[in-house]
Amino acid sequence: RVVDDIMLVSEAEIERAVSLLIGIEKTVVEGAGAAGLAAIIADPHRFRERKVGLVLCGGNIDSRLLASVLTRELARDGRLARLAIDIPDRPGQLARVAGVIGSAGANIVEVYHQRVFTDLPAKGTELNLVIETRDAGHLTATVTAMEKAGYRVVVEDRLGWGKSSKAILPYSISLHASNTASLMDHLGIERAAIVG
Repeated sequence: RVVDDIMLVSEAEIERAVSLLIGIEKTVVEGAGAAGLAAIIADPHRFRERKVGLVLCGGNIDSRLLASVLTRELARDGRLARLAIDIPDRPGQLARVAGVIGSAGANIVEVYHQRVFTDLPAKGTELNLVIETRDAGHLTATVTAMEKAGYRVVVEDRLGWGKSSKAILPYSISLHASNTASLMDHLGIERAAIVG
């Protein structure tokens, strides 16, 4: 026999493997070249206490795809997060939010104000931020600082990445609608508008 077994790995495990190889080994490989490490990530107990050799091959990965993989991994690790914050639409509020985030040691990467397409009162606005933190613990500390400053903060969770205990699931609109309804029930939100 030439092959004893074949393992299938998910796209998320391949992305994680590509990112780990760059981050730790400083080695760029394409998805197929990272499949061996992805298999170890998928089932670490299978390889525990065994000598394992990985063949790393193929650096044929598009730079935009590589940037996307690395950015998505930052989000999975809690080092890059998208926040939605309801704030009063008054001068100085954005600076106040930025001050709280800066004092917590986090960095704002993107800012988007939503004044029109929201169910908030006319004197309110939804502030959407992408922030950069050191790790998931730092993200939690930053959100806690925001909450202590009086803001209600919603952090997007990526179904299994970050601190969620849920497994990574394939995306479907019915799953998204179900999760959104559950979150709204938990937060006591009666009505929401979905745009997109």
